[in-house]
Amino acid sequence: MNKSLSLSEELSPPETSKAGQAARKPAQARGRERFETILSAAETLLAERGSDGLSIPELASRLSCTRTSIYHFFPTPYAILNELTRRYLQRLEDEVAELAIGTTGRPWREVIDDVASLVARFYNRHPVAGMLVLGAVASSESHQALQLSIAHLGHHVDALMREAGVVLPNREPNATALTVELGTACLRLSYYLHGEVTEVYQRECAEAMIRQLQRYTGD
Repeated sequence: MNKSLSLSEELSPPETSKAGQAARKPAQARGRERFETILSAAETLLAERGSDGLSIPELASRLSCTRTSIYHFFPTPYAILNELTRRYLQRLEDEVAELAIGTTGRPWREVIDDVASLVARFYNRHPVAGMLVLGAVASSESHQALQLSIAHLGHHVDALMREAGVVLPNREPNATALTVELGTACLRLSYYLHGEVTEVYQRECAEAMIRQLQRYTGD
């Protein structure tokens, strides 16, 4: 069986991405350290001012460095937003994968409710992730990352359902991806209305996914 690709591996490499949208990842340790320092400062700036407040001149000022040193890794602010988006989505996927361990024998509705709770907590715990993923998508590349993440999370939902003895159909429409997309829509609306995922919308997220999955479970 072929090992499934991670979100990072599936995304287009920088040379095939649209100009300015992808970060140029360094090979040397010193460059990697600088790369991470820039991302950390950008995340802080986003938390303080939102996506409209992110600019490379402001980052350069905060880091007491030249703009050129930032442009070397991030040609535009979009490259920074896309890298942060990709990282958050990968972390979310990893947390859902971790949740899947030890769910054998549990009622599938309880497991899906746990997934909704985990995802809601993730976005509330990481406000910048909520801003980037549930707010406005930064570019076509970050949209690609989001769609791949939804597909990957769908694979985890499929695995969780199999553990509960439910085999979802392997045909169009994609049952698992659609389930995740419906749940995500509830979270997006909560973020739009309240700036966070509220308990009410967390429950709606779980209910939307459960109702969609009930179409295939026969119960």
